Amino acid sequence: MAVKNDRGTLTNPEKERVTRMGEKVSVQPDVPAFKKILAERGAAAGLTLSDLQLQQFSRYYELLILANNQFNLTALTSPEDVAVKHMIDSLLADDAALQEGKTVLDVGSGAGFPGLALKIYRPGLKVTLLDALTKRLTFLESVIQDLGLKEITCVHARAEDAGHDVRLREKFDVVTARAVAKLSVLAEYTLPLAKVGGLVIALKGSAYQEEMDEARGALKILGGKVLRADRVELPGLDDGRAIIRITKTGKTPKQFPRKAGVPAKKPLT
Repeated sequence: MAVKNDRGTLTNPEKERVTRMGEKVSVQPDVPAFKKILAERGAAAGLTLSDLQLQQFSRYYELLILANNQFNLTALTSPEDVAVKHMIDSLLADDAALQEGKTVLDVGSGAGFPGLALKIYRPGLKVTLLDALTKRLTFLESVIQDLGLKEITCVHARAEDAGHDVRLREKFDVVTARAVAKLSVLAEYTLPLAKVGGLVIALKGSAYQEEMDEARGALKILGGKVLRADRVELPGLDDGRAIIRITKTGKTPKQFPRKAGVPAKKPLT
């Protein structure tokens, strides 16, 4: 019998290893299946993953699914969905700017996508994961500790507050964000944190062109310019995803970002 989850119907609940606990549905990780899918689909996407990286990603997946049974981190829980729509999707944001020793800030890191995934893929990066929810950061810290990762830290703050923190403002070579906000809003979250000459990498969905059009005014105000927007296809999917790269052309005016909640309510135009 099919089992419902928060993304719809699981067509193969035995493979998913779904068990009922009263009203709650508990999903048990299928690590061998995940590892096989990640290796095969990753290769199809042009990604080269070492044995160590496959082990690290597999453990990350396992910890994610177990933690997700306790509190909501992701709606995607099948081995295929996590491997393709989370891990590989994050790694397609890899960029020539992500060289060893470069500083990266992941805004609204959530369950660690793309920031933690990129750290596993590019271990020489110096990564900061930013999120406003303590539970998410506790999970991220547990994964970092379990995998023995170095030069990666977690910061508890809203992006609007982080943008005025002298320890963070205009301190990062690259700022990343995935599934956080529309580009006109995201620009105000991210550009104040990027160095002049730095890069913002935004992972976007099928409405990316419309979002870029709406964000032109915000980018001009905040000191950013779209470098390029690249369509990306995940293995087996064609849902119009894109990666937008924005270069920081000048210092962001001191009044930005505005107070918490204002950018989302009143996007710059």
